[in-house]
Amino acid sequence: MSIWRSFPIGVGDWPARALILLVLAGAVTGCDRGVPDDGVLRFGLSGPARTLDPRFATDATSERINRLLYRRLVEFDDQRLPVPGIATWESLSPTHYRFRLGESGRDFSDGSRLTAEDVVATYAYVLDPANASPHRAQLSLIDSVDEIGSDTIDFHLRAPDPLLPAYLAEGILPAVVVQSGRKLTDAPLGSGPFRMLEWPEPGRLVLERRSDGQVVELIAVKDPSVRVMKLLRGEIQMLQNDLSPELVDYLAARPAVRVEVRPGRNLSYLGFNLEDPVAGDPRVRRALAHGLDREALVQALFRDRAGLAESILPPDHWAGNAQLAPVAHDPDLARSLLAAIGHGPERPLALTMKTSSDPFRIRVATAMQAQLAAVGIALTIRSYDWGTFFGDVKEGRFQLYGLTWVGINTPDIFRYAFHSGSIPPNGANRGRYISPAVDALIDAAGAAPNLEQQARGYRELQSRLHQDLPYLPLWYESQILAHRPEVQGYRLAPDGNYDGLRDVRLAPIEAPN
Repeated sequence: MSIWRSFPIGVGDWPARALILLVLAGAVTGCDRGVPDDGVLRFGLSGPARTLDPRFATDATSERINRLLYRRLVEFDDQRLPVPGIATWESLSPTHYRFRLGESGRDFSDGSRLTAEDVVATYAYVLDPANASPHRAQLSLIDSVDEIGSDTIDFHLRAPDPLLPAYLAEGILPAVVVQSGRKLTDAPLGSGPFRMLEWPEPGRLVLERRSDGQVVELIAVKDPSVRVMKLLRGEIQMLQNDLSPELVDYLAARPAVRVEVRPGRNLSYLGFNLEDPVAGDPRVRRALAHGLDREALVQALFRDRAGLAESILPPDHWAGNAQLAPVAHDPDLARSLLAAIGHGPERPLALTMKTSSDPFRIRVATAMQAQLAAVGIALTIRSYDWGTFFGDVKEGRFQLYGLTWVGINTPDIFRYAFHSGSIPPNGANRGRYISPAVDALIDAAGAAPNLEQQARGYRELQSRLHQDLPYLPLWYESQILAHRPEVQGYRLAPDGNYDGLRDVRLAPIEAPN
């Protein structure tokens, strides 16, 4: 089934055609300019970082850039299980973990040494409710953090949790910076592979790789067609994600560009305001879920560069649930659910969805609007710039919204996103979902004595969320990289992180004939 059949004439494809024409116009006039031969790697982003303070970063771009600036105690393997970062650990008791710092990755960019004091200061700050760190809720089981010599840190818990190491992925700051209260936007100081050279404006950030002095300039260009033109004209050398399928296909056909695609783990979903009398009705959410043809959306809009999702965690995650039955496209069931509350094609149910002003996200919302109209839901779309949109989502000023969870490593995301104690500002339960049964499942899974029992508990929890639909999981979008041929050695991550910048290099540029 093609999604375009349900569009009014012209609505489905004119944005894509306009973008391609714009790209072609830019490419014709500028593709021979050549790459600036100054040794700087320029990376085009769809939006700027909002903060370089890892204690407060919640948006994807900030989190990804902060990974380059700050080291963490813990990293994750392919199944998202914790592995040593700058520290190893042992469990001395179910509520007592001891971490020992290794030798590598312990030099801050000012030359000072990262010690246990810095780790304790960082986590003490996040745990202090007076500081209002959005990461505090995920660390709520920690009772105390103690320095045991310059290389050793003890974490004491209020209750046992075998997954404690997985929560300790906070970027470590120098204790002197934490204690001074200095804003990190002025001069971030971390021990990561990069240091900041300058941040002259919100949309332009310049980093230097500490190992060899390679300079990377991160340039925010909101419009995807303009980003593509800049890539073709050599004004930037690489860009990642946030491109329409038409632009990806166009770039793949250009001899001066290399395109790489790999399956992703970031979940796109529809969020509902459960305090709203309409969106809070489970029959409405279920009708909406059965009214959407997600497979058709993936085929037509993403050209199969996405995989259908049933939960925040993908099935290959160590706590993922591969047994969840897909929410089927069933227009008759959707109409029946709507009829039970007095609505249908002759008397549509009015709903409003908020989304960002990104052209492709608006196209996705428009496609959903067309599908839902066929079952009796009149969806109004409101698009906003990213700052306004994300602010409204965090404050609960929405009926429906479309967003993507990125960088999900641990099943503690369920506490953060669905527990009744995690309503903002105490977490990211932005839909105000209140379920004593789900709270109990979250608490029980987190308190299980080993990872095997935790996994069983989280799978049961995912089954319950699949029934309640406080979110509607849509798909895991593929990761896409487009770069010029002189960019070599960049490894595209399944979660979209920019970690590949640690190893990327620029090959010599050949002079044009």
